[in-house]
Amino acid sequence: MESKQSKSNLKKILGNASENPLLIALGVGLYPLFFYYSRNFGMINSWEQFRYFLLLFLVLPLVFFSFIKWLSKRSFSSKWGKYLLPFFSIFLFLFYIKIILYADIQRKIILGIFIISTLIAYFLYKHFKKWIALQLILAVIGFIGLVPMLIKYLNYSSEWMKQPDNIEGVVFQKKPNIYYIQPDGYPSFSELKSDFYKVDNSDFDAFLAENNFKNYPNFRSNYITTITSNSATFMMKHHYYNNGRDYSEMLNARKNIISENPVLSIFKNNGYKTHFITEHPYLMVNRPKIGFDFTNFQYSEIPYITTGFNITRDAYEDLENAIALKDTGGNFFFIEFFEPSHISTTKEASKGKEAEREKWLEKLKLANIKLEKMINLISEKDPTALIMIMADHGSFVGLDYTRQVYTKTTNPEIIYTTFGALLSIRWPNGEAPEIDENLKSCVNVFRVLFSYLGDDGKYLQHLQKDESYLIIKEGAEPGVYEYIDDSGNIVFKKV
Repeated sequence: MESKQSKSNLKKILGNASENPLLIALGVGLYPLFFYYSRNFGMINSWEQFRYFLLLFLVLPLVFFSFIKWLSKRSFSSKWGKYLLPFFSIFLFLFYIKIILYADIQRKIILGIFIISTLIAYFLYKHFKKWIALQLILAVIGFIGLVPMLIKYLNYSSEWMKQPDNIEGVVFQKKPNIYYIQPDGYPSFSELKSDFYKVDNSDFDAFLAENNFKNYPNFRSNYITTITSNSATFMMKHHYYNNGRDYSEMLNARKNIISENPVLSIFKNNGYKTHFITEHPYLMVNRPKIGFDFTNFQYSEIPYITTGFNITRDAYEDLENAIALKDTGGNFFFIEFFEPSHISTTKEASKGKEAEREKWLEKLKLANIKLEKMINLISEKDPTALIMIMADHGSFVGLDYTRQVYTKTTNPEIIYTTFGALLSIRWPNGEAPEIDENLKSCVNVFRVLFSYLGDDGKYLQHLQKDESYLIIKEGAEPGVYEYIDDSGNIVFKKV
């Protein structure tokens, strides 16, 4: 009896669906909302964004369709009023899909959506109830796809972040201003000499030598993306991709870099003013709490739906202004720019390994120009500063596209082009400490630096292993694998 009653109620609801603004709004907005969260959770997991998306995908459609229903019943719209709700339901649904796939305005796509919506509404308006039912079914499927990510988020553990000693209490005996410049995807010095690159970078090498930089030829990253590498760097700990098995972003990675981490705490405990200067607000797109004292982007400048790369500032100009206003008690600058970057990410976007290499070489020239310009500025305005140029990961040159690395390989060149990363440091007075022999991978750089500034070797007793890790999707059981061990040997061990 209850089953028959339930079916009767369901039919009644669906029977009125074409006239119900709430059901129409839910059909239009729920699936795009769930789909967007399931594919981009790491970029949109703030409460501020959640409120915005509820307004955009659910509240505004409800208000809009309530108005359209009223409008369709007016006498002046008697001839075309029956098409209004179907047209806008189709148009807004497809428009939302476009928004979550393409953050920028795509006029041709919008025109195509308008034409398709007009045709479907005109010829199939009698089947509007079925269209709403289909949208709601898609919403259920979208929510099911989102559930694993929500469970992962709710069960996230921060245990890995805990330091094994009291390094956060280190007291600096030296207090130079420190500039950490991060060129995205800049390979190590030794890797640039490999057959994959075949590049003459001697002019830039000479520039570094003239400016008293010490190079670390075989340096490497521990992880292969900007946020996974930086998360380990600023936490000074391995996270092992949170044992993830997919391409989605590591949970809370941006928070680990921008909001709270031992590096920022240590600098602030020692009276330093901290600055974050970047060309694009990629690390800020999910609007984490800002832990730096200064950033060159404000959240009012950053759209809620963006990858961060469609907004640009002149990092050199902002650095120049920040140096002029630097604090007298010590300053830490994290300066990020996105050259030379890496080859195309997907197979569809790739033009083949040779064409990708040539395109990347042009970006390498641009990266060198930016680095020289910034170093000249710092040398002029802050001659006693410590300058560290450290890349976040390799460039993947030699592959057709970056996601090839998710297939198991034993080719050392592929592994080195993935992890080999630039490190060059201008130590104050040109005097590199003996402990710099511990500078082998990104995860330990700040621990070595703080040991140097604190003049205390005890912090070197808890260095992380200089291992490099990768998520494997094909060619082996999916999971996180160690690819390079603590001694720099190629290995293949599942975590």
